[in-house]
Amino acid sequence: MNRCDLFRPSRRKAVGRLALFALPALLALPAAAQMPRNFPAQALRGELQVLQPPEVLLNGRPARLAPGARIRGERNLMLLSGALAGQARQTVNYTVDGQGLLMEVWLLSADERARRPWPVTAEEARRLQFDPVAQTWSRP
Repeated sequence: MNRCDLFRPSRRKAVGRLALFALPALLALPAAAQMPRNFPAQALRGELQVLQPPEVLLNGRPARLAPGARIRGERNLMLLSGALAGQARQTVNYTVDGQGLLMEVWLLSADERARRPWPVTAEEARRLQFDPVAQTWSRP
């Protein structure tokens, strides 16, 4: 006696329909991975080097990762700070929390590094105007 419902004719049709609808969604995944990342207006640019997590060097000065800090690689995948320890400096966009700790960090691709100007300090960000759709900064 066959106890698996998957082999019943009605179940095979249902599985076939599911596969038919899932295929376009799976084909769209690589295209979604190529979408440009959107950075918040408060994101600043800097050079990051992870020493011994949570200790880092940000623009050559000691800084610290926040307890819930998120680090995203060039392909927008989450990275662990320990995996970056001891590597060379990397160009990043980052945000800080209310206590001055690094909260979100994005390692930049070559295309993202080419976007200029991008503010390095909060003072510079106040003098520039941010276009969230184009992800560019300009002088008002």
